Amino acid sequence: MSGTGAFGDRPPDVIAQDFFVCDFFAAVPKHDLASMEHPLFSLSTRPDRRIVTYEHNGATLTVTPSVRGRATIFDADILIFCISQLMAALNVGRAVSRRLTLTAHDLLQATNRETSGDGYKRLREAFERLAGTRITTNITTGGIEVTSGFGLIESWEIVRRARGGRMSSVSVTLSEWLFQAVLSRSVLTLSRDYFRMRKPLERRIYELARKHCGRQAEWSVSIAVLAKKSGSTSPLRVFRAMLRELIRENRMPDYLLAEEPGDLLRVTARAAILDPADGPHLRPETLDEARLLRPGADVHALQAEWRRWWALSGRKLLRSPDRAFLGWVRTRDV
Repeated sequence: MSGTGAFGDRPPDVIAQDFFVCDFFAAVPKHDLASMEHPLFSLSTRPDRRIVTYEHNGATLTVTPSVRGRATIFDADILIFCISQLMAALNVGRAVSRRLTLTAHDLLQATNRETSGDGYKRLREAFERLAGTRITTNITTGGIEVTSGFGLIESWEIVRRARGGRMSSVSVTLSEWLFQAVLSRSVLTLSRDYFRMRKPLERRIYELARKHCGRQAEWSVSIAVLAKKSGSTSPLRVFRAMLRELIRENRMPDYLLAEEPGDLLRVTARAAILDPADGPHLRPETLDEARLLRPGADVHALQAEWRRWWALSGRKLLRSPDRAFLGWVRTRDV
């Protein structure tokens, strides 16, 4: 789990503080590279109390659950929310901390969850699983192997309750490794439709596609390797059948899945991957104006999304790309 910068020193230009308040409306969803690369989270919808060991390129990763079970891929929504808030703050030069205070209702809404009493109950259970799941990994630096252990989050507490006993304000302290990943910007932007995916395997395949496709138009991987990287515990024939169902449904955001001869899966980016020199160019002043229109939003991510939309709509000739972009931003539900 040694993703670039995940265990590095804090960048000198980052200011830390005692706590950070999550107050960015509709921050762009972002996930850390290590969690996207390695199968940290359970794909099971039932309590998963198995100890899981994963080896990749000489690194060993062991995930040990608590009696509550291993944290699930849906529990990771909490981490994504926290990462997204911190990155939004870093993008505007705000001080950050690995201790965050957040509004439970905002978290539920941002991650497309129910805001009913049952939704708050499930949120509390997710916090408990995240705090109880422990990661042990070996990292070799300079010929010396270091073994370290940590939780997905260090701690959490209900700061304030609403009427009826529901949590209102929650404080959560991220693990140092996750906070360092944020500070070193070892993160990737996710589609806003990520939270609408209800199948655990679909989410996991999307994460791997997002991580490995990058700016490539395609990524091919053997079904056996994909099963290992996904963390699936299903027999290979069952895993293959589940992939075929995802291919038939064709609902995954950003990527198209296809089975290839040789027991391979091909992942293709739905939108053309634009070269920085390709497509409409925007003036720096236009991005500054976009920041005023959408405070806290990642304007570079908005620009990339707008360019993909432009490519899919037929690459029309624009008289004023700057005016077209700002008009799109005004109507965009971010």
